[in-house]
Amino acid sequence: MQVAQIKVNQLSELNSQMQNLATIQPQWLLVFASRALLSDPQCFNTLRQQFPDSALLGCSTAGEISVDGVDDNSCVITAIHWPHGVPRTAVTQLTNMEDSEAAGQRLAAILGQQALAGVLVLGQGVNINGSALVQGLASGLVEGVPIMGGLAGDGSAFGQTVVLSNDGVASNTVVALAIPVGVQIGHGSFGGWKPFGPARKVTRSSGNILFELDGEPALEVYKRYLGEYAAQLPSSGLLFPFEMLGQDHSAVGLVRTILGIDEVNGSLILAGDIQVDGYLRLMHASNDALVEGAEAAANAAQKMVGQVGQGLGLLVSCVGRKLVMGGRVDEEIEAVGDVFGQHVTLAGFYSYGEISPFFNSTECKLHNQTMTITILSEAQA
Repeated sequence: MQVAQIKVNQLSELNSQMQNLATIQPQWLLVFASRALLSDPQCFNTLRQQFPDSALLGCSTAGEISVDGVDDNSCVITAIHWPHGVPRTAVTQLTNMEDSEAAGQRLAAILGQQALAGVLVLGQGVNINGSALVQGLASGLVEGVPIMGGLAGDGSAFGQTVVLSNDGVASNTVVALAIPVGVQIGHGSFGGWKPFGPARKVTRSSGNILFELDGEPALEVYKRYLGEYAAQLPSSGLLFPFEMLGQDHSAVGLVRTILGIDEVNGSLILAGDIQVDGYLRLMHASNDALVEGAEAAANAAQKMVGQVGQGLGLLVSCVGRKLVMGGRVDEEIEAVGDVFGQHVTLAGFYSYGEISPFFNSTECKLHNQTMTITILSEAQA
């Protein structure tokens, strides 16, 4: 496997840098960029003109990750050449949030029922139920195929996000790429957030919409906890996610981010489904704990593949982590780089939701507030 990468801050720089990617004759390109840059027709047109036969996959971000660290308002293009030819891709439009599971099923139907090493999926970051998307996709694939990826970002604005596919750039799109057998995959997903306060029972919810906690309007309860931070909702909700607990108050290994609020009915809109009759508890984090979580995710992924040659390290980290860490956000990328070494090219983005299997499992879930890492490399003979 060969991997090459460029980063530009203006699209006028693209043409002059394309030769750096063309030298490896890439079969697919992974593009993570600010919404403004990715939405500009020049971006897609240049990529398609330079690489007419390559598969294109990417999305807008809340921060771009490259071998240089973390940037905002840039465009990071990572080119991959492997001995498996151009990968198959699938793309579908999402009509509304309720269409999320069906959209996943449509992607799976296009990719087909065949053995795969994994599937990489990128979806719009708003007006989507990420849990339902993953569930629909998994239901149509061969059992046990791992699914990795994430939901697009739009800085901390939670406005419009866009997704790149072979069809172009759109705001209502989900795209998937089939990773063929023969590619070695390692994955890890860890948070570093710490729970605080009592467990609150979910007394009314529907899918990813939380209406009541302990019989009270969820938004009212949440605002009480946030105090002065409540005035900055929904963006301040990224600093205080929910830990999901089972009926026995034990952690189920999932965190949920607040994507939006509804002042009229007092509800919270979460990034993924929550368990009916389960419990939720608020969380917060320190910089050091988040860096340790990123390092743990990298070690988990590394453990699955062992020593590898040149490969791709796909990092999908939650925008909430970036907001907490501020100017120290590069530290979690450096921690991952220290684990993998220079032979693994890092590429990724800060997201509105992370998709990954649990460690030592192929069961895939939508995660929030994690650093989720996937290593792709050639299987060793």
